[in-house]
Formats: sequence, structure tokens, C-alpha cells
Amino acid sequence: MKRGTSGLSFYNRKKKINTGLLREIAIWTSEIILTIAAVIILVSFFGFRVSVVGPSMSPTLENGEKILVNRFIYKLFDPKQNDLVVFLPNGNEKSHYYIKRVIGVPGDTVQIKDGAVYVNGEAFVEEVNVSAIENALLAEEEITVGEDEYFLLGDNRNNSEDSRYASIGNVKKEHIVGKPWLIISPFDRVGFLK
Repeated sequence: MKRGTSGLSFYNRKKKINTGLLREIAIWTSEIILTIAAVIILVSFFGFRVSVVGPSMSPTLENGEKILVNRFIYKLFDPKQNDLVVFLPNGNEKSHYYIKRVIGVPGDTVQIKDGAVYVNGEAFVEEVNVSAIENALLAEEEITVGEDEYFLLGDNRNNSEDSRYASIGNVKKEHIVGKPWLIISPFDRVGFLK
């Protein structure tokens, strides 16, 4: 008797593995993992979003604008004069974030005389146009910036609660949460900050 080729067969057949399909799945999986990792890194370091509250940084930043903050940079480097920084006053996590410009760094002396800012006895070189200061407040007398502290002023000098006020004073580095680097809203103001 001859064995037929049709009908049920209980012999094991070797199945071919589609290596091309497996390779494509592996590539897609690795791309998805890399994308997720990149998003996590961007959000962790650069994606911290803050809204500007009030006119204290006008015209550099206007009330209601949304900005991205690099919260990683000051873990590696110290803030420098003329840097913009975002901080919580006195570390108060229930407060809104403040944005100001660094004027004095640790070891500096700061004083405001005749409407102008003096750092270490010399006129401070401003990187933005600011008006003369009408009220020096605490900075009428020379202020020494302590270790790990910064003296900060708003760009709108006559409408800014900053280091001249006792409620703010010199800001500790540990209270600085990052450096604003990009305006993301409104659309007509989108751009990098220096």
C-alpha cells in the first residue's frame, strides 16, 4: 500500500523563523525605548515650565508668559552675574516661582546709590536697559553677599520685589531651581533667553 500525501499528518514540521520580522520588531522596540528615555531626560532637565507672574521682569519677560526652565545647569555650574534665575523665596514651596537677574555673587558687595547699582565699588555693567532705581531699600547701605548666596534684581527695577526687600534678601543657591532658557507662550514671543 502506498502512503498518501493528503490528509492529516502527525509528523513534526520545522517552522521557519522570520528573522527579518524579528529584526524589525527589535528595531521598533529600541526606538520606542530611546524615545521614552529622551522625553524623560528632556522633561527632567529642560522641560520644567513656569508662568511669569507680574511685571517685575518687563520687558525681558512679560506677565503671563510661559517659559521652560533648565533645572540641571546649576547642579553643575554656579549662577553668574546677569544670569536669569528661577527661585522660591526663602525656599517656600507654597509660593509661586520668582524670576530675577543675578547682580551679586558670593563674596560681592552690592550698593545702590543715586539710582545706580554698584558691585564691589564699581558701577554694575547691565546687559539690559533698566531705569534708574527710585528706592534702594536694604541696598541703600552696602550689602555683602554671603557664601552660596546671590543678590537678585528684577529688570523692571521700580516694580520688582527682589533682594532689596527684607522679605526676599539675598537668595540662597539651594532655593534657586534653575535657569529660564526658552519662552514657549504666547506664540509671538517664542524664543531663547540669554
